Amino acid sequence: MNFHGTTILALRHKGKLAIAGDGQVTLSDVVIKHKARKVRRIYNDKIIVGFAGVTADAMNLSERLDTKLNRYNGNLERSAVELAKDWRTDKYLRRLEAIMIAADETRMFLVSGNGDVIEPDKGIIGIGSGGVAAQAAATALIEHSDLDTRAIVEEAMKIAASLCIYTNEVLTVEELED
Repeated sequence: MNFHGTTILALRHKGKLAIAGDGQVTLSDVVIKHKARKVRRIYNDKIIVGFAGVTADAMNLSERLDTKLNRYNGNLERSAVELAKDWRTDKYLRRLEAIMIAADETRMFLVSGNGDVIEPDKGIIGIGSGGVAAQAAATALIEHSDLDTRAIVEEAMKIAASLCIYTNEVLTVEELED
């Protein structure tokens, strides 16, 4: 799934997790909002989610993940798998156009409507229209700088915003410690 209008970057580095999302919302080729909040905490502030895609669909999925987390006592992996299973098989959910990253103090997953529940190998993942640029920039900054986790995420998102017309530099960043 490729979405125009969002960049989300998640990074686990040096014992910290940071997830950032840009604030731009577009409708066709017009920017209609600059300060949207696409990253938020759920499940008693223990889980951070970031989403790309249709806003209403993403919010629906965030709420459904929160419900799964409550049902499975905060087990992120089980909740993500159950959400992906529902998403793929439910007639209504199948039409949702969104993708999300969900992370807690130890795990990070990309969850999609294709049934994907992917845990990245190196603790870094980008989604949305500028996701690849943000992930590449963060990877380079990890290897070639002494920046802390939040600074890497912020700098990588700025680089993505300079390349992707659907991404701006108004960021929401949420952090957790391992």
